[in-house]
Order: sequence, then structure tokens, then C-alpha cells
Amino acid sequence: MSLSVLNNIAAIYSQNNLNQTQNSLQNTLTQLSSGSRINSGADDAAGLALADGLHANVAALTQSAQNATAGVGLLQTADGALSQVTNLLNRAVTLATEASNGTLNSSQVSSANQEYQNILTEIGNIGSTTNYNGNSVFSSTATQVLVSDGTSSGATTFKEVVGSLSAASVGTTAGTTTAGTTTALTTPTPTVPTATTSGTATFAFGSSSDTVSGTLSIAVAGGTAVSTNFAAGTTLGEAVAQVNNSAAFQAAGLVASQSPTSPNQLVITGPTGAANTLDLTGTAVSDTTPSVTTTGTGVNLQGTTLTSATAQAVLTSVTAAIQDVAYQRGSIGASINQLNAASNVANSESVNLTAAENSVRATNYGQATSDMAKFKVLSQTGIAALSQANSVQQDVLKLLQ
Repeated sequence: MSLSVLNNIAAIYSQNNLNQTQNSLQNTLTQLSSGSRINSGADDAAGLALADGLHANVAALTQSAQNATAGVGLLQTADGALSQVTNLLNRAVTLATEASNGTLNSSQVSSANQEYQNILTEIGNIGSTTNYNGNSVFSSTATQVLVSDGTSSGATTFKEVVGSLSAASVGTTAGTTTAGTTTALTTPTPTVPTATTSGTATFAFGSSSDTVSGTLSIAVAGGTAVSTNFAAGTTLGEAVAQVNNSAAFQAAGLVASQSPTSPNQLVITGPTGAANTLDLTGTAVSDTTPSVTTTGTGVNLQGTTLTSATAQAVLTSVTAAIQDVAYQRGSIGASINQLNAASNVANSESVNLTAAENSVRATNYGQATSDMAKFKVLSQTGIAALSQANSVQQDVLKLLQ
């Protein structure tokens, strides 16, 4: 190699290698200080996407376990209140049995009735005033408890019904289930697209809790129709995901959505362009309402008066009420066990996904410390090499002496 001073090639190489070493050393020190192998998308783009997705799943599962625990708290509150109702009813049994005895005079029977009426009033008070987080506990309306991993397919909604409680309905009985109905939706007329707006086809369901079934077939601008079949029981959220995950619908520029303001609507949006009209020939979509289970009412004790003549009838009614309260507590207990199981599953899945995220994201300290030692040595040798490369050109001056 000839001697020259125009470019110090050796110094350029040394400087370039030293810069790479310094960048690698800085990245290693960042991993060591943060505990994370991935600190930016440049470190590992695919790994970052995977780790962030797993972290979102863990966040949803952690909150889902808390949701289930809150649901258990509500049900346990109801169960505790019903245990007191059972105590009151047992006292009512004693009073009715006592009043049926012919040795009591009318004044004594009247005193027994007064206590009996107080018991009925207190049962009504328990039913109306027992609450959890400001919400009434005893209601025939289902309390929805969501357990989810953050995806539409991984979401389960538990509808827990405690049942009402009043003097007119003490306890509950086996409920009746009304089957859902399936109705064919009239194929909508798509909106006309323009140069600035897309054509849309809107399927309006009775409720966002309804399910969809049947065939969705759409052709854009007179082209070949693309279609998908919705299995029975497909939720609207699952239908949106099914359409948007279809390569055929993506290629046709079709997008499904569920409006936040109108969650009962499944909207299919086509590509922008006045010529991109939508043709729904072949579409046959049905709307299925969910089945509804209504709890049976308990024993009506309201308006009953405890006298010597009615004591036997009251005793029979109160004994039946005790059985109905026991049935109600049994139903609540089954729901508690179900939510506890759901909470345990969510916690277990959260732990496993956290471990999976950790394996992707966490710094391998054994590897990182080895890399740090290597890059520190390379940094020192690089600085020494650059110093030597800069001094080599000084030899040219000797030729000019």
C-alpha cells in the first residue's frame, strides 16, 4: 500500500468499527440498566409486537380476575343477607307453631302476630336496602361480569341473577327459560358511494347481545363476489373480526365495523370511489336473540295475619319460604363457585402469559454481561487502533526531511 495523506483509510476503518462498538456497548448498557432486552422497535420489531400483545392480554386478565372477585363479593353479600332471612323465618316458624296452640289467649296470639309482622317488615327491608357498591343486590335483573383476555373471542360474560326479595316474594324457585328467536334480516340497500365517500351496507340487529348466522356475500363494482359464512351463535364482535381477517374481503377493500354509538349494527364499508357500488346478491343473514332465563318467584307472605285460625297455613307458607330461600342461596353458591373458577383460570392464564412475555422482553443478564465485557475490550482496542492509525501518517514527514 502506497503512502498518502489525502485520506487516512486505516483511521476511517478504525473510527467506523469504534462507532459500531460504542453503539453496541450503549445498547447493552441500556439492556442491563432497564432489565429489558427490547427498549425500542429497532431492537426487535417482531418481539416488541409480541411482548406488547402479551402484556395487553395480561392486563385484561388481571382486571378480569378482579371483575370476578367483585362479582363474588356481590353474591356473598346476598348470601349473607339471606342467612339472616332464614333466621327470621325460623323465628316465624316458632311463632306460628306457638300460635296454633289452643292454650294461648287472644292477647298472646296478637303479640305473636305483631312480632310476625315485624319479621315480614324486616325481610322487606333486607330486600330493599341490601346493596353492593351502591347497587341493589336483590334484583331479577342479571348482573353482568366480564372475564376477558382482551380479545373478542376470549371474552365471556357471566350473567348472575340473585333474584328479588320482599315479603311478597321470599326466596326463589326454579326459573323458566325462553328460547331465543331467529329472524332473517332484510338485506339492506347499500348507500351510494361518491368520489370522497365509501358505500356502506348496514345490518341492524335488535340488540348488541344478539348473534348473527348465515351468509354474507358482497361484490364490489360488479366484480366477483366475496363471501363468508357465520356459524350459529357468532357475536357481532366475532363477525366483525371474521370479516376483517378474511384475505378475500381485504383484497376487495371491504371493512366491517360495529359503531360505538350503535353497537347493534354490523356495518360493511366498501372502498371509496363513485364506481365502487356494493352488490349484496346472495346475502342471507339472520338475527338470533339470546335465550332468557327468568327466576321463579318465592312464597308470598305479604298480607298474612297470624291468628289461631291461620297459624297452620302460615306455618306451611313459612316452611315453604325457608325452602325457597335455601334454593336461592344454593343458586347463589353455584354462581360464586363459577366466578371463583373463572377468576382462578384468569389468574393462571395471566401468570403463564407473563412468563411468556418475560421470555421475550427480559434481558438475559448472562449474555448481556458477556457482551458488555466484549464491547469494552473492543472499545479500548478500537481507541488504541485509531490512535495508531492517526500516527502512521506522521511517518510521511520523515520522507520530507
